[in-house]
Amino acid sequence: MIVTVTLNAAIDRTLTVPNFQLGHRHRASQGLTLAGGKGINVARALKRLDVPVVATGLAGGRTGTRIIEELTSEAILNDFVRIGDESRTSTAVVDPTNASYTEINEWGPAVTAEELEMLFEKLYYLSRGASMVVFAGSLPRDVEADFYAEAIRDLTRRGVQCVLDSEGEPLRLGVDAEPALVSPNQREAEALVGQEFSEDEDYLMALDAIAELGARNVLISDPSGCYALVREDRQTRRFHAVAPRVEPVSGVGAGDVLLAGYLAARFSEQPVDDALRAAVAAATASTLEVGAGRFDLKEAARLQGGVDVRELELAELD
Repeated sequence: MIVTVTLNAAIDRTLTVPNFQLGHRHRASQGLTLAGGKGINVARALKRLDVPVVATGLAGGRTGTRIIEELTSEAILNDFVRIGDESRTSTAVVDPTNASYTEINEWGPAVTAEELEMLFEKLYYLSRGASMVVFAGSLPRDVEADFYAEAIRDLTRRGVQCVLDSEGEPLRLGVDAEPALVSPNQREAEALVGQEFSEDEDYLMALDAIAELGARNVLISDPSGCYALVREDRQTRRFHAVAPRVEPVSGVGAGDVLLAGYLAARFSEQPVDDALRAAVAAATASTLEVGAGRFDLKEAARLQGGVDVRELELAELD
């Protein structure tokens, strides 16, 4: 199975507000409440793809209880560590008239050393039945920036593949721990390598730079689709996958679905190009509806034929 880890789990409230304008009174045309946080979004997408998955992390207070209840109502297996402080609530406003969204995220709970130790113990237990552990999202207050790095090193020694999707210092330190896969979005990757991307060559430089920092494989999501560096059979291969054009409703969580789609395909031992095609199609399908980690399987299958996957040869990198 795959285990997803969400330290900063949340209740995500998404409001659909046509013609949203700051400083004006609006009435939402639709509202959706889900358990959220990047690891939970990945778990939701994996469940949709029929991959055995367990979501774990930290959940506190009444909000934490609601998070667990929401996961259970979706039939997503979960085993969270209960903490003393209150888990966060996040609000997103989606404007379908111009495909924009505005996110307001709370800081999240303060976490004690004892609670983190309980989480480590939970990870050791769950990882014994896992082929892969996915660490995703931000860290709550009072959690050291090297948490992901420490966990990745320990689980890697135990023979468990680790995947990391975070940002800032936790991402930088985590990459140094040599995870099997790192999956930042464009903004997170730019911050990690210290420059903005505007052309293919910039992304290719970033793929190699992040691999040199320690990542075994790299998946960078961007508005066009994704770029990937994959090491297998003693070869390093680079790809660019371009999504078909659609009229998006909301891009919230598309990167989480991209990661889940890729992991699900690789979990079933699909070739890299097919895995990237499936991942980008699922992520594109997720932009057609509200709610992170949600997408229609039939729509994803329909979109696969429109995903352009191209392997970039070494000669193209000069």
